[in-house]
Amino acid sequence: MARAYSRVLDAVGAGLSRRAAALRYRVGIATVIRWAAHATRTGETRAQRQGRPPGSKLDEHEAFLFALIDEKDDITLAEMQERLRTERSVSVGLGTLWRFFARRAVTWKKSRRMRPNRIAPTWPHPVRRGLPRSLTSIPSA
Repeated sequence: MARAYSRVLDAVGAGLSRRAAALRYRVGIATVIRWAAHATRTGETRAQRQGRPPGSKLDEHEAFLFALIDEKDDITLAEMQERLRTERSVSVGLGTLWRFFARRAVTWKKSRRMRPNRIAPTWPHPVRRGLPRSLTSIPSA
């Protein structure tokens, strides 16, 4: 799109009407009118860089976030989100926090609530509808 932008503006600058330039370069008429008005107003004839600028809004709060981790080892992202909101007046989503730590290769392992047991499972297995919970619960005939 950057090439079309500069070509259209060159054609308009050379005396071609905005509508004719739009037809020649297969760009919307309103788009060419907006581009030409912007070029006339600012003098800028190069296309602007597209996309979001690199970085995160949390970059300046990096030391604060790592201090939270040092303070409380098993802190959750929701707790960090709340502390950022109350102490730093920064509102971020959980996904933003997750990406911030993922880019820095910071991970947490979930702590087990109870020790593993060799005799019986320590978590409930899902039950399928219509099937008994275990083979021992089938009544004998």
